[in-house]
Amino acid sequence: MNRVHVVWDNSNIFISGRSYCVRKEWGKENSFRINFEHLIDLAADGREIEQVFCVGSVPPPTDSVWGHREAKTGKKPELYERGAESGKEQAIDQALQTRMLRLGYDYEPAESLVLMSGAGSGHDENIGFFADIKRLHKFGWNVEVIAWRENCSRAMCEWAETSGIFFDLGEFYSQVTYLERSKGPSAAKSGRNSKNLDLAKRPRK
Repeated sequence: MNRVHVVWDNSNIFISGRSYCVRKEWGKENSFRINFEHLIDLAADGREIEQVFCVGSVPPPTDSVWGHREAKTGKKPELYERGAESGKEQAIDQALQTRMLRLGYDYEPAESLVLMSGAGSGHDENIGFFADIKRLHKFGWNVEVIAWRENCSRAMCEWAETSGIFFDLGEFYSQVTYLERSKGPSAAKSGRNSKNLDLAKRPRK
């Protein structure tokens, strides 16, 4: 079983997940949260994680998810903060994509890449996440895409289903999300914990 490299666009995963929450648990979307530890374990699927690249509104370096991963791997993640009004969104995405492409040259034989994002923009211009995972696939990399199907680029979803692996986070909704509890007497009724992560239904080749 080879090592896995995780590229995680947290803003895409969170915003798309919140939209899914509106349909699944209407009225509770303001309490919607991602269970980062379960999400990373879903990506890893029991394999050794070589590295994690995270972009977007990222969990801070002190967040428990990174201690969870570092305890298992001995490696720190590379975090790329993307401010909503910083004007640096595209530059940061390009920096992350450059790191992705280096994998094709730095690791031989090829290993496995897990992209946690449904963003496929730029493909027609041969740029962006979708274009670059196709490049890595040509290097021999196994490519897996984790996203919310209804908010995933259709072309990227279809490509992953035929050339790699695609799986819909909606099928793991109750396991990779929770509802933050409000404060006060009604707190116990206001939230929802994540269910235990069950990898039995995780798609594999």
